This record gives sequence, C-alpha cells and structure tokens, in this order.
Amino acid sequence: MSEASSFQVFCEGVRSLAPRVALILGSGIELGPTRYEQVISVSFADVPGLVSTSVRGHAGQISAGRYGGSSVLAFHGRLHYYEGHTWERVGNPVRLAAGLGVRTLLLTNAAGGIHEVLQPGSLMAIRDYLFWQKPWSWRGPGPAGCGCLDGERPSLYSARLMEKLQTIEKEQGRALVAGVYAAVTGPCYETPAEIRALRAAGADAVGMSTAHEVATAHALGVECAAVSCITNRAAGLSAGPLSHQEVIETARQTADRLAGLIERFVAGL
Repeated sequence: MSEASSFQVFCEGVRSLAPRVALILGSGIELGPTRYEQVISVSFADVPGLVSTSVRGHAGQISAGRYGGSSVLAFHGRLHYYEGHTWERVGNPVRLAAGLGVRTLLLTNAAGGIHEVLQPGSLMAIRDYLFWQKPWSWRGPGPAGCGCLDGERPSLYSARLMEKLQTIEKEQGRALVAGVYAAVTGPCYETPAEIRALRAAGADAVGMSTAHEVATAHALGVECAAVSCITNRAAGLSAGPLSHQEVIETARQTADRLAGLIERFVAGL
C-alpha cells in the first residue's frame, strides 16, 4: 500500500471513530494493553510531514481506538528537535490531531526531577514551562531573563484539565504535584550547574519535549494538559550518572499508575 493510500485509510478510520481527545506518549510510556482497544494504526513514516522515530522508547506509531469508554487518537512516541527535525515537523502531529477534529490534548513525557518532592517514579502535572530550546532563551523576560512564568503571561496549560488530573489522583489516595517544566534542547543531559540555574529560575522538572507541541496546540485552539513521569533526579541531585536506560525502566515501572490516570481522565471527559 502506498504512503498516500495507507494514510488516507487511517484518516478515514479515525474520522469514523470521531475522537475528540488525543494522547502524546513520551519515552517508554504506553497505554496498558488490557485497557486500550486499538482499532487502526499507521506508522509515522507513512504520514506526510512525519518520519520514523530514532529514539529508543518511541514506537513511532499513531493509533486510534477506545480508551476509558471514549474514542481517542494516540501518538506512540514523538519527534524531537534534537534529532535534527525542524520545529514545524515537531509540531506536525499536533496539527494532524487538530485537523482530525481533536479538541483536547493530553501529553506525557519523561523528565528529571529538580524539586525535592519529585523522586523517580512520581508524576507531575505541568502548570507552566520555561522554554530553553532556542538560542535567545536567556534574553527573554521573566526571572533571571530565563523565560516567562506565572504573572508574565497566561499559562498555555488548562487549569480546568489540570484540576481534573489532580482530582483523579486524589480519589486514588495520591497527590499529584503541579509544577513548572523546563524544556531544554538535549540530547545530552544537563550539567549540575545548569540544573542549579534551572532551579533558581523556578523549574521543578526538566525534559526535552512537550513545550513546542503545547504552543502549537494552543495556537490551534486545542485545550492542553500534560503530565511528566519523573524517571530520575536531575544532574547533580542523584548519586550516580544519568542514563536513557534508567529513563525507560522507570517509565515502565510507573506505567500502570499513569495508564490508570489517563484512562480515568479520558472517561471523565
């Protein structure tokens, strides 16, 4: 089947399901196989404007199916700027979702914990972000010239959706911390000095994705929420060196809790 025809078949299948919610799943994060009923899927490589993923833990598939009793569109992995992609390509999955009728987007990512309460295996709802993925980030407004925080501009993250996520976790007897996510370029991990600077600027966790996707979605009128899976303590805050293997393993260990949160979130919408 040609690229065009396989993508067309996928789009037709998605439109028949009419999902209004899309999920973007980060490193090592997947939907529980017993929870998700997949109906149709396509590879990133078969979608115009996308290419195959190159990072371990990102399957590079888009699927549509039923989750939490509702139709959803799911991106199993994402494309990163550090892989050599343009910002346009990084945002193309969000444009695709919006074009297929999605009005709510829940993003997940793997992140390093900076705040003391964010230990490996914990979750953090993102309430705002620092965008440190462009050369001029340090010259922007905000604390220490490091981007915008609360009071500088309205957050692009929906307070309504964040409260839903926190309520779901509270009902399960757990607290879901809301914090600031620092988006950095990668692919190398930050130095301890950089983490000290991020902490001084107000960051609670750090990662290499999500922020541009949220900005793209917000510009398209899509309501956004995001959850970071804290897979490690950030550089200088743990005893050993950081590794992508640790990221993948911790994400998998947290998979059931996160899948349950996502399922209840979708069902509540």
